[in-house]
Amino acid sequence: MTGAMGNSGSARDFEAFVAACGPRLLRMAWLLTADPHLAEDLLQTALAKVWPKWPRIADEHPEAYVRKTLVTTHASWWQRRWKGEVPHGELPDRASSGDPFAAVDLEQSLADAVRHLPRRQRAVLVLRYLEDLSVEETAGILGCRPGTVKSQSVKALRTLRTVLGDRPLDGTAPPPGYDGSLSACTAGGGQSRA
Repeated sequence: MTGAMGNSGSARDFEAFVAACGPRLLRMAWLLTADPHLAEDLLQTALAKVWPKWPRIADEHPEAYVRKTLVTTHASWWQRRWKGEVPHGELPDRASSGDPFAAVDLEQSLADAVRHLPRRQRAVLVLRYLEDLSVEETAGILGCRPGTVKSQSVKALRTLRTVLGDRPLDGTAPPPGYDGSLSACTAGGGQSRA
């Protein structure tokens, strides 16, 4: 790849960026697509779109640019995809607190619930709670108003609470006095990194 842009430094910089940020970006792509193979395709497509613009964006915020490219590319794929029924099994009942596989069951239930959220709500959750972006940063990436990010976040969290019930995200039984709020069941009481 050296010399592809006429500047060996920019090609090396791009390679270093992909090596450093690739795993984090692939995780985001996987959360958007809910499929490991599609996630790899999505990330590769986004990086291919970013490569010609690399000399211009390299000194700014390239990871934010790639995140936005991931979201917009995924949205365009989603719009072209057939929107028919998708068969799925029932979500598992709540696991007892003594179940050694409770955390795995919960993780699977959470992943399944997130996969079935509408595209925009899923993107908001990924950007806000996984990528730990502010409302304004998320709105900028999604091309919407901050109020839309807030409302989509509330709707998505409400849906997850309905599907998952009152289980905290660490797989343990709800603590005494648990009020059903997400902040009471996530580490740190603030934004979740689930």
